[in-house]
Amino acid sequence: MSGTLRCFLAFDIENEDVLGRLVNLQQLLLKTGASMKIVHPENIHITMRFLGNVTYDFIKKISNKIQEIEFNSFHAEIEGVGVFPNIRRPRVVWVGINKGSEKLIRIFDQIEPHLQELGLRPDLKNFSPHLTIARVKSPKNKDRLIGFVKKNSGYNFGDIKITSLKLKKSDLSRTGPVYTTIKQFQPKIEV
Repeated sequence: MSGTLRCFLAFDIENEDVLGRLVNLQQLLLKTGASMKIVHPENIHITMRFLGNVTYDFIKKISNKIQEIEFNSFHAEIEGVGVFPNIRRPRVVWVGINKGSEKLIRIFDQIEPHLQELGLRPDLKNFSPHLTIARVKSPKNKDRLIGFVKKNSGYNFGDIKITSLKLKKSDLSRTGPVYTTIKQFQPKIEV
């Protein structure tokens, strides 16, 4: 669409050790033989809100609103493996956020009213802080995938620091999406 960008708000995962553990998990997922597309390591992030195709004017307006959001940097614990929408019909493989998830929810709760004020439809999915690490393409070897997920449901990947909230654009290509940061919003207090 000309004149619009496909955008979302997110926190990046900048801890290389945690990213390495996530990549190792992805490789083990592939060994289940399940039909899935792995998220490129540089694209793993915590999506705070998908915005869809938005105009440049909307980007300016949302940037002004997001600057009003108050949050401090904090640590979050990356833990657990699961699937959406449910274990019987896995479509997305995710890694959870334990400690720190309540702070992410509070940030989301500040973002959402601003977006609705600007005319964006409400996010009707209950916000659940997570990292998408793979998308399931077919039911091939689903039972092996489910067994792997259940076995690793409590795995701890380590601690990350949540710092700047980023407005990102997504350019779709044949090899997968390419994410580019348009704007960063810094925490009020750096811990």
